[in-house]
Amino acid sequence: MSTQQKVKFDIFQHELVPKHSILTKDEVDDLLRRYHIEKYQLPKIRARDPATLLIGAKPGDIIRIVRRSPTAGLAVFYRFVIGG
Repeated sequence: MSTQQKVKFDIFQHELVPKHSILTKDEVDDLLRRYHIEKYQLPKIRARDPATLLIGAKPGDIIRIVRRSPTAGLAVFYRFVIGG
């Protein structure tokens, strides 16, 4: 089953859905080194989440989520993609 069949519409067109992107290997290394953590210590997101399906994330990837915040301007969050 393709991603298009699993997700019926592009959720990223909605104003409340923040931007999601997959980190490159260099970005992952930098993130883990900067915070002195391992991937599994990040908050999790499932591979079958509509946002991860649409960007093509696979288990083991790390996703950057950028949200607008009234107090911080932009708030950046990271999630570790898990199976299921």
